[in-house]
Amino acid sequence: MPLHSANRDAKGNESLKDSDPLRAEARAESYALKDSDPLRTEVRVEPYALKRCGCGSPTEKCPDLPRTIQPANLDPDTTLVFDVRREADYAASNETIPGAMWKNPDKIDIWSGARPRTLDVVVYCVRGGSVSNSVVDRLQAEGVKARFIEGGIEAYKAAGGKVASK
Repeated sequence: MPLHSANRDAKGNESLKDSDPLRAEARAESYALKDSDPLRTEVRVEPYALKRCGCGSPTEKCPDLPRTIQPANLDPDTTLVFDVRREADYAASNETIPGAMWKNPDKIDIWSGARPRTLDVVVYCVRGGSVSNSVVDRLQAEGVKARFIEGGIEAYKAAGGKVASK
């Protein structure tokens, strides 16, 4: 007895149909894998293959590291700090956080791969807005544990953080 027989629908297209109802039911059940099935595997397709912030978590946001740091909690002597103010904002200011390295956020493609992946990174812009957020997003997507200062350099100064002349 054949497993399938050819049938035609109203438009004349050929379709395969199980001729044995028991086999059709068994085949349908074979596609419905249960959670307890030892052969069950899951395939996840992520929009990008890299894990955020280097923690190994496949989730969108890292559960172990907040995206921000309070200005009063930053110790620039023990942290890798990047000043990511836009070029015009950086040029207009005479102050920087001691030890911070200026990185042009518009050229992140050039410098993002040149920083150490094993160190936590804190970035800041003028007020901790879209510039810092976009840089943190990009660094975290590349597996870097990156955060930005809430409120930027202005909040850092208001919290009593020390600044240096550039």
